[in-house]
Amino acid sequence: MANNTAQSGTVIRPPIVVVLGHVDHGKTSILDAIRQSNVAAKETGGITQHIGAYQAVHGDKLITFLDTPGHEAFSAIRSRGAKVADMAILVVAADESVKPQTAEAISVIKDAKLPFIVALNKIDKPGANPQKVKQDLAGCEVLVEDWGGKVPVVEVSAKEKKGLAELMDMVLLVAELEDLKEDRSLPAKGVIIESHLDKRRGYIATALVHKGILRIGDWVVAGTIAGKIKSMEDFNGQPLIQAVPSQPVVITGWPNTPEIGREFVSAAEKDEAMTLAAENVNLSPLFAFFRGGPVEAKKENDSKKYLRLVIKTDVSSSLEAIDTALRQIRSDEVAYTVVDQGVGPITDADVRTALAGKASIIGFRVPLGASVRKLAEQDNVGVASFDIIYEIIEHVRGQMSALLEPEVKKNPVGKLKILATFKKSGNIQIVGGRVMSGSVARGTLADVTRNGDILMIGKITQVQQEKEDVSEANEGVECGIRFEASDPKNIADIAEGDILEIYKEEKIARTL
Repeated sequence: MANNTAQSGTVIRPPIVVVLGHVDHGKTSILDAIRQSNVAAKETGGITQHIGAYQAVHGDKLITFLDTPGHEAFSAIRSRGAKVADMAILVVAADESVKPQTAEAISVIKDAKLPFIVALNKIDKPGANPQKVKQDLAGCEVLVEDWGGKVPVVEVSAKEKKGLAELMDMVLLVAELEDLKEDRSLPAKGVIIESHLDKRRGYIATALVHKGILRIGDWVVAGTIAGKIKSMEDFNGQPLIQAVPSQPVVITGWPNTPEIGREFVSAAEKDEAMTLAAENVNLSPLFAFFRGGPVEAKKENDSKKYLRLVIKTDVSSSLEAIDTALRQIRSDEVAYTVVDQGVGPITDADVRTALAGKASIIGFRVPLGASVRKLAEQDNVGVASFDIIYEIIEHVRGQMSALLEPEVKKNPVGKLKILATFKKSGNIQIVGGRVMSGSVARGTLADVTRNGDILMIGKITQVQQEKEDVSEANEGVECGIRFEASDPKNIADIAEGDILEIYKEEKIARTL
C-alpha cells in the first residue's frame, strides 16, 4: 500500500471523509457496512474501540472516515468535524428525500467549502424515488451531475451492501482531483476530534494528523494544554510508534483534556511546548455557549424566570453538545443561564459556586464523591448526575417547567341563588340563599353573577343552617353564608336574585 512520493518529504495522503445526513437516513448503516467490508483491520474482529474515526481500505488505497454523531444535539460537534475533512458524503434516503437535518448538513458542507458526494441510500426500498431526491436537492441549491451540476451521485443500499464499492471509487476519484499531499518532514500538526478522562490511563485524546509525523516522546500542544506523548494507538487499539498524515490516533500523556476541534502542533522540547501553550492563553473561548461568561455578565430578562446551572462534564465536547440541545427548549416565560462550567468531577468548589449563584449542579458522566454530595445536601444545593445527554435535557426541561405559573382550572361544585342580604363590612357580606344545584361548602370559591355577568369573585368562609355552623349545604337547602371578596378594590353589593357560581380551583402544572 505504497504512497507515491511527489517530492522529498511530500507524499500523497489518504482522503479524510465526513459522512453527514438526516437521522435515520442510514449514515450509521453505511459506515457499518463499510467497516464490515473494507476496514483495514490488523486483527480478526475489526474495530475494537470507538474513537471517532477509522480507516478503510479500497483496492490498495486507504480512506479515513470521521464517525461523527448524527443527532441534532451534536450538530455543533459535527460541524467542527466537517472542518477537518477533505470531502463529505451526504446521505439521503431515496424513499424520504430531503429532511431538516439534510438541509443542515448541506449548510455545514457549504460553509466548510467541501467537495461532496450524494449517497442515495435505501435504493432497494419500494418507495425509493431518486428523481424526487434530485429535484429536492436542487431546491437546496445542490445540482447533481445529471441535472447539469457538478455533484456526483451514487445509489447505494447499506442493507443489501450494494453500491458501496462504487461509492468508495467515487471518494478516491474526488480525492485524486483534490491532489491531497502533505510534507512529512514538517512538525506534526492536526486536530483533536475527541477527548476524555480514563480512570486507568488519565487524560486521553483522539487526534487526526494533518501534517508531519507524530512520534512517541514528542511534546504536543493543543490550545493551552501541553503534554508529552506516552503512548499512541490506532483505531483498532493497536500500539503505534508514529502516526502519519490522515491517520487517526489515540494519545495519552495529557495533563488535562484538550478541547474538541482544537488544532494541535508537535514540539521537540518541553520549553518550546510550554512557550507555544503560553502564547495560546488569551485565545477566545472555543464555545459560544460560554461567551457570556458568568451570570453577572449575561444580562437576564426581568420578564422571565431563570433556572441557574453549574455544569460539569467528562469531555469538553459534551459542553457544546449540551448547549446545542438545551437551546431547543424555548419559552417566553422561563429560561436557563449557566453560572459556571468545566470538565472533571463535581467538587466542593462547584457546590460553593452553585450556592453563591443560587444554582443547581448538573453532571454528565463525571464522579460525585460522598463528601461532595453531603456538602450539597447541607447547603441545600441540588445535584443531578447523568450518563445520557438527553436525560439532562429532560431534567432541565422539567426544572424549567416547574418555574412556569400553573394553569388554573375552575371545577364547578354548585349554585346558590341570593334570597336576602343582611350585613356588609368592608369586603365581607352576610347573605342568605337557596342551593340551586350541587352544594355550597366552607372554603370554596364563588363568582357573584348578575344577568350572566361576573360582578366580583371571592371565597365562602362560613356556612350556616338554622343559625348553626355547617361545613356544607346541599341542593334544595336554604342557608346563610359569609362571603369575602378577593379584591378589596373590586367590591359590589350583593343583591336579591344574584347567583353565586360555586367552584374549586385546580392548579395544573404546565410543561415545556
